[in-house]
Amino acid sequence: MKKRNIGGVPVSAIGLGCMGMSFAYSGGVEEENLAVLNRALELGIDHWDTADLYGAGGNERLLAKVLATKRDQVFLATKFGNVTDRTLTSHQDLVEKNAPWIVDGTPAYVRKCCERSLERLGVETIDLYYQHRVDTLVPIEDTIGEMARLKDEGKIRFLGLSEAGVETIQRAHRTHPISALQTEYSLWTRDVEPEILPAIRKLGIAFVPYSPLGRGFLTGEIKSPDDLAADDWRRTNPRFQRANFEENMKLVDRVKEVAKKKGVKPGQVALAWVLAQGEDMHPIPGTKRINYLEENAAAVDVEITKEDEEALAGFEAQGTRYAEPMMAFLGR
Repeated sequence: MKKRNIGGVPVSAIGLGCMGMSFAYSGGVEEENLAVLNRALELGIDHWDTADLYGAGGNERLLAKVLATKRDQVFLATKFGNVTDRTLTSHQDLVEKNAPWIVDGTPAYVRKCCERSLERLGVETIDLYYQHRVDTLVPIEDTIGEMARLKDEGKIRFLGLSEAGVETIQRAHRTHPISALQTEYSLWTRDVEPEILPAIRKLGIAFVPYSPLGRGFLTGEIKSPDDLAADDWRRTNPRFQRANFEENMKLVDRVKEVAKKKGVKPGQVALAWVLAQGEDMHPIPGTKRINYLEENAAAVDVEITKEDEEALAGFEAQGTRYAEPMMAFLGR
């Protein structure tokens, strides 16, 4: 496995997004999830990404079963900010208003979440701690200031932001160096290219693209929205609605054509494309199956040529990344 740096630490060029093992994608069997986690380490995939949101802490508890004996082999990232337990949030006024989604970046909440994540994960230190979504009711300097104090106490090593806007990133970085920004990025989600990527590259911040396979769409394995389980979150995603789905399949056809010429899988082309966008790219595809994990790992050796880039350029996905209420929490 090739390596790339986050905060000066060499980590696997391709990481592992663990969300789908416990959340959104119809979950998984624990024994199989643990097998995937252990196989990831055998393949050299040591950058693992989770969040307190995933399974309301369940995903962190899952990872803890491997971390108990292999902590020193993992660069561990988790996140806070999306409120799952409303008894803990400092924004009780929003609770009283029955707000459908609450983001909390208050110093008190940051500390509570960190301590609970440490306990669930069974570790003393989190390598990379992200604010999952930006709380516009709290100055980013206050949130980052508390994260910096957690770092001083040895509870976290590096600070990260997720789905933040340029101004927020710049203000946060002035308060304490930000090591990574995590935001959706793939062949069908390229919103970060005009402003976000130039801004973080100027500051020396690594970029961690989540959903680099377009939530599985770009692998070509999903032929119809009907292929998704009844409780699969993607059924509510605008890009997976039938009319948009059929239009977006035109991009999958392009990816398949490039993959056929190379003798590789479509998902490997999609991942290789993300890696080819810069040495600061650290994609974290998720999977619950060992065969897909192994395919993803092999994508580090797939070369994307100028001809491939041209074949894959210029596509505009139909449908927003999330349903409208959730779009309001992006780029803040």
